[in-house]
Amino acid sequence: MGFLTGKTAIITGAGRAVLEDGSCGSIGYGIATAYAKEGANLVITGRNVKKLEAAKEELERLYGIKVLIVQADVNAGADNEAVVNNVVKQAMDTYGRIDVLINNAQASASGVTLADHTTEQFDLAMYSGLYAAFYYMKACYPYLKETKGSVVNFASGAGLFGNYGQCSYAAAKEGIRGLTRVAANEWAKDGINVNVVCPLAWTAQLEQFEKAYPEAFKANVKTPPMGHFGNNELEIGRVCVQLANPDFKYMTGETLTLEGGLGLRP
Repeated sequence: MGFLTGKTAIITGAGRAVLEDGSCGSIGYGIATAYAKEGANLVITGRNVKKLEAAKEELERLYGIKVLIVQADVNAGADNEAVVNNVVKQAMDTYGRIDVLINNAQASASGVTLADHTTEQFDLAMYSGLYAAFYYMKACYPYLKETKGSVVNFASGAGLFGNYGQCSYAAAKEGIRGLTRVAANEWAKDGINVNVVCPLAWTAQLEQFEKAYPEAFKANVKTPPMGHFGNNELEIGRVCVQLANPDFKYMTGETLTLEGGLGLRP
C-alpha cells in the first residue's frame, strides 16, 4: 500500500459508470481507483445508488480498502447544507478523519446555447457544481485543518476557453476556480492545499453529450495533440493522488489542465 494507507478521501460523483464498450466511463471512479491503490479508505457519493454499490464492491474486493457510500444530490430543491453535513458526519463516524476532499460531481445541460438556457438548467449546473463544492469545503474544513489535508476541485476547459453551448457549465466551473483560489489563500496557514484540475477524458457523460448534441460536441471536443483522451485512473486519478502527496503541499491555488496538449493558455 502507499502513502495514503489509513487516511480518508471523500470523492463526489464516484459511481461506476460504464461506456458502450463496457469500460469504465467515470472520472470519479478512476480517481477512487487511484486512491484505493494508495491505500486510502473512501467515502464516495452520487445520485445513483446502483453505481455507488458497484464501485464499492469492486474497490473493496480488488484493493482491500473500506468504502462508505452515501447517496447525496445537491440541487435547487434540497436542504443542501444538511445533505452535505450528513455525508461529512458519516465519514467522521466511520473513519474518524478526513484527509482529502475531491469535488468531482457536476451535472449540466451542455449543448444548449446561452439564449436558449432556462433558469432550471442554469441552476442544475450551479447547484451540482459550485454550490456543492462550497458546502463540502465548508463542512470538511475543520477536519482538513486537523489533518493538514488537501482539496482537489474540478473545473473545465469549457470555462477556460468559453465553449459553445456550455454557458451554465462554464459559469459553474469558473466559479469553482475562484472559490479554490480564495480557499488556497485563506487555508494556507492551516496546512491545507487547494488546487483545481481541468481534465479531458472519455466518459459516459461525454458519450451522452455526443449523442444528444452532435453539433455542439463537434464544435467543442477535439482529439488532443497527444492523440488520445485521458485515462480516468492513470492520467487523471494519479494526478489527483499526487496533489495530496506531502511533496506537493507547497503548490496551492493552481489550475492544472490535463488535456493532452489542448489546455494551452498563457
